Amino acid sequence: MDEIQRLAATVVGRVLSGRSLDAELGMVSRRNTDLAARERAAIQDLAYGTLRFLGRLEALLEALLDKPLRDAGLRVLLLVALYQLAYTRAAPHAIVDHAVRACGALGVPAAKGLANAVLRNFLRRGAALSSPAQREDRARYSHPQWWIDRLRAQYPLQYAAILEAGNLHPPLTLRVNRRRTSTEAYLALLAQHRIAAEEVGPVAVRLVTPLPTERIPGFADGLASVQDAAAQLAAPLLDIADGMRVLDACAAPGGKTAHLLELADAELTALDQDAARLKRVRENLARLGLAARVARGDACDPASWWDGTPFERILADVPCSASGVVRRHPDIKWLRRESDIAQFAQLQSRMLDALWQLLPRGGKLLYATCSVFHEENGEQVARFVERRRDATRVTLPAVDNDPQLPAGQLLPDHRHDGFYYALLQKA
Repeated sequence: MDEIQRLAATVVGRVLSGRSLDAELGMVSRRNTDLAARERAAIQDLAYGTLRFLGRLEALLEALLDKPLRDAGLRVLLLVALYQLAYTRAAPHAIVDHAVRACGALGVPAAKGLANAVLRNFLRRGAALSSPAQREDRARYSHPQWWIDRLRAQYPLQYAAILEAGNLHPPLTLRVNRRRTSTEAYLALLAQHRIAAEEVGPVAVRLVTPLPTERIPGFADGLASVQDAAAQLAAPLLDIADGMRVLDACAAPGGKTAHLLELADAELTALDQDAARLKRVRENLARLGLAARVARGDACDPASWWDGTPFERILADVPCSASGVVRRHPDIKWLRRESDIAQFAQLQSRMLDALWQLLPRGGKLLYATCSVFHEENGEQVARFVERRRDATRVTLPAVDNDPQLPAGQLLPDHRHDGFYYALLQKA
């Protein structure tokens, strides 16, 4: 466990320095090829958990220290160890011993006594410390203060539930590839493998206990894909039909592209700027037995890739803050800055204006984000409709059905992630 704890602390430290969690976990795997799959999974669990509850853990650590730690590596190691003590079932004495030994590997052997004292103090006083340490918003909700303030202002009735949902373990939902099987048949296949699951949509199946994709029956054969229930709404909402020219403007990694092609024999272009991520689009389409034109290009600059023939349907799943999916990517809430929201909104506005040119009269564009912030969602669409007299918002009963929420807004809960949808039609 020494190495697992230390490597997890290294990952968390790099994330707090501004790097991506997934990228850092990948780097650890490449640099430590001798790690077994279960060890890589353990490192991931510790890194995810520490970042998920970082605000609470920082408050606990502060309460346990007489003065702030100067060594960043030691501080992160203690945060990981506190996560283990507070949120896992690992043996407490082993966690403490491993952390003490890890001090040497981190180059701070003189801190062994401090690490031992801090962690054993938590074991003695943990329950008494927890409530006082969570009085501040950042500790109570484990989100940045600006994030909390923004949600409190925009969702006065729901903000606490949104923040709490952001710290939950996400559900694992599959989308059944109806070109290769049916939902009923796939549920039967799962039952044969003694995997508990429930149907939660026309082609949506939620596993009671999440599994890695290599252990999901039929995944490699293209019978199913991993896709959140809220994300599965996109393709049906776009209302495509056989033969239509369709553009998925921000396609990578290809989940919504594939879903569109599972619904209809469309002439589909999957566009993205990132060549590496487009490789994943091709891999996903190949696994599912689907075909599309995969193109590299900037959705804000159609002149560089568009042939001039209009698209009857466009899916614009635009870059956003990802504030609705932080439970899947807990690094996001600590990497984002408040100023990012305005920058995303500007990019989204440019993208909408650029893509609108590609629609014929009567054509439809589905604007989608995995955000819960109004600036990227309802306010963005309202500004667009105001400046484009030929744009009309089409009612979507599937997502416009909560009178307490802006039209099109889905908030994260135990069923699905946070998403936003607006269907726009060209007059």
